[in-house]
Amino acid sequence: MKSKGYNGFRTVFAHVLLVILSFMCLFFFYILLVNSTRSHADLQKGFSALPGGHLLENFKNVTNDGTFPMVRGIINSLIVSTCSAAICTYFSALTAYGLYAYDFKLKKVAFTFIMAILVMPTQVTAMGFLRLVTNMGMYDSLLPLIIPSIASPSVFYFMYSYLQSSLPLSLVEAARIDGSKEFRTFNQIVLPIMKPAMAVQAIFTFVGSWNNYFVPALIIQSKDKMTVPILIALLRGADYMNRDMGKIYMMIMIAIVPIIFVYLLLSKYIIAGVTLGGVKG
Repeated sequence: MKSKGYNGFRTVFAHVLLVILSFMCLFFFYILLVNSTRSHADLQKGFSALPGGHLLENFKNVTNDGTFPMVRGIINSLIVSTCSAAICTYFSALTAYGLYAYDFKLKKVAFTFIMAILVMPTQVTAMGFLRLVTNMGMYDSLLPLIIPSIASPSVFYFMYSYLQSSLPLSLVEAARIDGSKEFRTFNQIVLPIMKPAMAVQAIFTFVGSWNNYFVPALIIQSKDKMTVPILIALLRGADYMNRDMGKIYMMIMIAIVPIIFVYLLLSKYIIAGVTLGGVKG
């Protein structure tokens, strides 16, 4: 009886806690939605939990602003985020497979080197990266926002852990005995097994690249090449007399729509990928 009562209490407590956490997560999205429907004058009056009537007006103000290339900024962010997610997940999986499936003398050294890069902050190498990009003639270009995504230590480590738990080396050996070439083995045998892990990391990489402000702010100068975070910063940086908070909230609301779409598209892989990749069988 005590055990049943204790289990019932744990169940109720868990559900209450989940409801509270869900409310805390969704509350800020709700407030963002509400603020995107209010005018600048209404927003200056303070907090309100009820939507306003300026949703279409704020949307028109954002889309019809000739000095603010919203559509172009969204396209730029989509190009950068999609390409970054694609090359990051593929080459990180390829690197993880190489270190997992092959034995060579410097295997431990290579793994340790990649892990050492993982703990190095981006800000430490920012000035050197900016100088390199400038010398290579890629300043004010989208390429420096995409190409470095090939090397991602955190994604590599996740893929490596996933391979340890999901890919038996006997399967690779069997493919080699059957005459399968290495890239064919990776593309046709290993990648389908890694699909959940790649979907999870594609989501995280896409969101990280979409929300990235620091690197684009260093590289991009032209308005037609700016990404969404920079455009939002431009709106927020306007002088007080010309600042329209309703437009800012509407732009932020528009900016999170692609992220929600990507989550909905690949969300079924999140639990499976995190569980199988984080626990070694």
